[in-house]
Amino acid sequence: MLEVINLRLLFFTDTHIRGTSPKNRKDDFVETLEEKLYEISWIIDHHNIDFVLHGGDLFDRPDVSVSIVSRFAKILNKISVPIYMISGNHDIYGHNPKTINRTMMGLLKELDILNIINKDEKVLLKKDGIQVQLTGQPYVYNIDESVNKNYYIVNNVVDSADYSIHLVHGMLLDRPFIKGVSYTLIDDIKTTLADITLAGHYHSGFNEVEIDGKYFLNPGSIVRISNSLQELKRKPKVIIIDLNEEINISYIHLKTAKEGKLILDRREIENNIYKRERLYEFKHTIDATLDFEKMNINDVLIKVSNTEGIEEAVKEEALRRIANIQMNQLEDK
Repeated sequence: MLEVINLRLLFFTDTHIRGTSPKNRKDDFVETLEEKLYEISWIIDHHNIDFVLHGGDLFDRPDVSVSIVSRFAKILNKISVPIYMISGNHDIYGHNPKTINRTMMGLLKELDILNIINKDEKVLLKKDGIQVQLTGQPYVYNIDESVNKNYYIVNNVVDSADYSIHLVHGMLLDRPFIKGVSYTLIDDIKTTLADITLAGHYHSGFNEVEIDGKYFLNPGSIVRISNSLQELKRKPKVIIIDLNEEINISYIHLKTAKEGKLILDRREIENNIYKRERLYEFKHTIDATLDFEKMNINDVLIKVSNTEGIEEAVKEEALRRIANIQMNQLEDK
């Protein structure tokens, strides 16, 4: 029986290593992230991974404290296979990849803990006769302007490469996004010669897209910082890519990633929603019971103060606004 030649990669992105917990998190963010990276390290060992790829934003800022960098460098250093990554907007100063040598990510490169792929650089990953051309596009401030689709597109693959993989840290999406936010659609870069395009930056990620045998992937950040409903439901995961005679892609959800409702705090959002609902109900009550054309403003004030089922804070705010309007009207006379 012939042995199957297989090159296996693991991809994850947007770790945002930092020393404090974001205000939207209920847990100890640093400890939770440590647990996730230890789990990823375990997956690497037990799934016979040959190379690890990271989509950028390793750190939450370029100058994370030495104590935090040391804490996480020990975990990354225990990963037994080469790590290749690109810099994200949080890893560098002023959205300029040329500042990488002055950052903590650059320090880890100098310590040979990881490898950073620069723009226009080609790396050949090899195992048992399989060769993969690996390229990368770090974040730059104008990466998602419509004239810069070339950042996402691979135009040349060396003859010896069996596959081409392109890492990019940018707003690559499978569908149109919010108006006013720059992004790049997969459909606009489908001419790329890369067999697999791996994206970071957009934390929510998107479902795997295949066009003419080419794959476009973003599993989403392994951390959840936003407290949106989408992030509340999302389960952080990593991607395993098997390359032999064909491309096989699988996903592993991180067991150390707790349910969103356990670690994301939505009280501030929910309180604001509650206040808006109460104000709407209050306005509706006033509109339904008062005829402003026939009533004196003082009568309105009395009606408002006696309205039942309305919170005192809402009453006070409404009375304050009506009083201000009344005073302004007096000043104008």
